[in-house]
Amino acid sequence: MDLVFRDVSVIDGSGEAAYRADVGIDAGRISVIRPEDAARFGDIRLTGTRVVDAGGLALAPGFIDMHAHSDLALLRDPDHSAKAAQGVTLEVLGQDGLSYAPVDDRTLAEVRAQITGWNGDGSDIDFDWRSVGEYLDRLDRGIAVNAAYLVPQGTVRMLALGWEDRPATAAEVTTMKRLVAEGLEQGAVGLSSGLTYTPGMYASDAELTELCRVVAAYDGYYCPHHRSYGAGALQAYEEMVALTRDAGCALHLAHATMNFGVNKGKAPDLLALLDRALDAGSDISLDTYPYLPGCTTLAAMLPSWATEGGPEATLARLRDDVTAEKIRHVMEVDGADGCHGVPMDWSTIEISGVSDPGLAGCVGRTIARSAAERGEEPFVTARRLLINDRLGSTILQHVGHEENVRAIMRHRVHTGGSDGILMGCKPHPRAYGTFPEYLGKYVRELGILTLEECVAHLTSRPAARLRLPDRGLVREGYRADLTLFDPATVAAGSTFDAPRVLPTGIPHVLIDGRFVIEDGRRTDVLAGRSVRREPAGRRA
Repeated sequence: MDLVFRDVSVIDGSGEAAYRADVGIDAGRISVIRPEDAARFGDIRLTGTRVVDAGGLALAPGFIDMHAHSDLALLRDPDHSAKAAQGVTLEVLGQDGLSYAPVDDRTLAEVRAQITGWNGDGSDIDFDWRSVGEYLDRLDRGIAVNAAYLVPQGTVRMLALGWEDRPATAAEVTTMKRLVAEGLEQGAVGLSSGLTYTPGMYASDAELTELCRVVAAYDGYYCPHHRSYGAGALQAYEEMVALTRDAGCALHLAHATMNFGVNKGKAPDLLALLDRALDAGSDISLDTYPYLPGCTTLAAMLPSWATEGGPEATLARLRDDVTAEKIRHVMEVDGADGCHGVPMDWSTIEISGVSDPGLAGCVGRTIARSAAERGEEPFVTARRLLINDRLGSTILQHVGHEENVRAIMRHRVHTGGSDGILMGCKPHPRAYGTFPEYLGKYVRELGILTLEECVAHLTSRPAARLRLPDRGLVREGYRADLTLFDPATVAAGSTFDAPRVLPTGIPHVLIDGRFVIEDGRRTDVLAGRSVRREPAGRRA
């Protein structure tokens, strides 16, 4: 065999108890698993070109990040240690309804401007694709970890009818359905939405249901960032459950949190809602990250009507004093739909990144603090930053509740997703720490999950959602996408003060049997490729 790990503790992803074994890898797949107590083999030990004594380490399937924003980072940064060093071997891209395929030249320029805060402006990227298939082909040239892709509904709507806040015509719905079908035919695994982001939020439930029927026909899944995580959170979750039930489509709830003061202690209400739907036959899963603050762009906090027409129209409204005052009133008094219907508390909004380096002094400060230092109202500070940074600023939004985080991560359909935004001077530490944070804090320190349960949440459950027949478990014949970690020391290194510190206790990570992390260091291997849904229903 090419490689043998000896005396490793196998945590196979099933949720069953760990066991000791020798594990042999050959030609990119798990060839032999020989349990320690397999007396029938006598004293015969597995041998290979390379033998690694893995005593004290746990061997698990590679972790699957069900909610990643690495759409350009995988192309920009071949190292990509932010994810590889966490033991992540597969990321799901195209999240929150906004990404870079399918596009035409106009739409590409608009979406690049809109999500600069997530992925940078792309000035360092050769956008030599327009379709989903062409984007996946670009990934196949070699990337750090594997990647699957969701067709972004907001981008599709932008392509079909621009930034208008109106119902789509029958012809436009037909166009969008065709675009979604083409993306699925070309390898996408489902459809995403960002229903607090324009222009995707302008879609009615009827429009979304029609698109989900297309997704269901291809055995994909719908992944919505739904219409509210705040004042209307439970109703928004129920809306998505009902919509996908009507469409006959599988549902995966993105970053399924219960945030803001109005939802403190209400995780059991959400979980009861999901349990009723699951018991009635709905196909539902969800992902969360093990942190309290959220992360998005400052522009996302604006009311939707203020962003109709795209980034330039938004900036024009912010520059107009009369319109800007209307925006302030909606944000601070009524509660903008961009802020989930909750009146803005500027003390919870911390600037985590800016596009203009000249504005770096704002990073690490809340809007309320910056405003107080300048002796002005917080909206004045926020408005100036939005204009000067051309909507490119990212934020941490400190609105989470620990009891909700713990309750949701224990649920039977929970999976892990970092929602990691890698841009900015002070990004959310979840981008570098989500998976070791689960293993170190919530397993070893707090005992919220057992080690075997947690590994199943991070491996086999997401693999099942993605319909991957040979990933997510340590089984003979499965792909050798594997993570080896020390259960006694694994921990996130990233913190809110130092968010780009790599984790500890994860010495080896393999993709297709090749080391991408070896002895705790990033190799030069680019073993990642696109993971595609094939037209016949099989996934490569």
